[in-house]
Amino acid sequence: EISSSLAFFQSSPYRVTFSVTFASNMSNGLKVLSASEDDISKLLMAEAHLGTKNCNHQMEPYVFKRRSDGTFIFNLHKLWEKIVLAARIIVAVENPKDVCAISGRPYGQRAVLKFSVHVGATPVAGRFTPGTFTNQIQKAYQEPRLLVVTDPHIDHQPISEASYANIPVIAFCNSDSHLKYIDVVIPCNNKAVHSVGLIWWLLAREVLSLRGALRSRSDWNIMPDLYFYRDPEEVEKEESQAALKEDAAVGAWDAAAGEPAAAVVADDWAAAPAPLPPMQMAAAPAAGFAAPAADNWAAQDWSAAAPADDWSR
Repeated sequence: EISSSLAFFQSSPYRVTFSVTFASNMSNGLKVLSASEDDISKLLMAEAHLGTKNCNHQMEPYVFKRRSDGTFIFNLHKLWEKIVLAARIIVAVENPKDVCAISGRPYGQRAVLKFSVHVGATPVAGRFTPGTFTNQIQKAYQEPRLLVVTDPHIDHQPISEASYANIPVIAFCNSDSHLKYIDVVIPCNNKAVHSVGLIWWLLAREVLSLRGALRSRSDWNIMPDLYFYRDPEEVEKEESQAALKEDAAVGAWDAAAGEPAAAVVADDWAAAPAPLPPMQMAAAPAAGFAAPAADNWAAQDWSAAAPADDWSR
C-alpha cells in the first residue's frame, strides 16, 4: 500500500513539492554578531543569567534549567540573540531621538542616561508622568517610535500607554515578568545593579557597532562601570576621603617645602660673625680718632659779634 501510494503521488500531475528550511539564528555564521568569550564572562560575573525562584509560563522558553535552590537560569545564547535583535531594531529607527529609554527603578537610571548620551535616545529616568504618550495637552507630550524599558513591573504605565499609541516595546524581563504589551523580550536579571548596567552597556555597544561608529567592539573605550548604579552615600564617602587625602598631601608638600628653607636660614645665621655688645661698641673708638673735648658753654661770651666775612674777595 505504501509503495502504491508513493507511485501515485509521483505520477500525479498535482504533485506538491515540499521544501524544508531550517531557521538559523542571527549570530550563526556571522562572527561580527556572535558573542565573544569576554562578553559571556562579563554576563556571568554580573549574574545576568540568574532569574528568580518564580517563573512565568511565557518566560519558560528562555529558561535553561533550574538550580537546586529553586533559582531559574537563563539561556545565555538566547539572551545574546535578543540583545542583537533589540540593537537591530533600534538602528532601524531613523531619528535616534524617537527611541525612548525608560527606567523607573533607581538601579537603571544612570544606565539609561548614559545610554541616551551615547546612542542619542530620549531618556526618562525616574517617575514617569502619566499621559506623556496619550495626553497631547501637556507640555511633556512625546510621540516616540520605540520604547526600551528596564522592568515591566515598575514601568507598567509607559507600557500601557504605548499599547494605546501602537508603540513597540523592548523590555528587560526577569523570569517572573509578565509579557503583556511587550514585543521584544531580553531575558536577564533586571534586579541586580551590575546586570542592569551591563545589559544597557552591551546594547549601546551593539547599536554603535551596527551604525558603523565602531570598527570593532574593542574600539569602544567606555567601561561598563560607567553604567553601574552608585549609592549617593558611597559617593559622598568617596568624595570626603578624596578630600582628606588631598589635604594630607598638600600639608605634607608644604612641610617638605618648608624644611629646606628653614635649614638654609639657620646655616646663614650660623655662618655670620657674632655682633659686638652695644657697650663695647661705644667704649672702643676707631683707631686715630680722638673724642672732642667738652666745651664750657656757660663761660663763653655770646655777646661778641661774629667776625664778618669779606665778600669782596
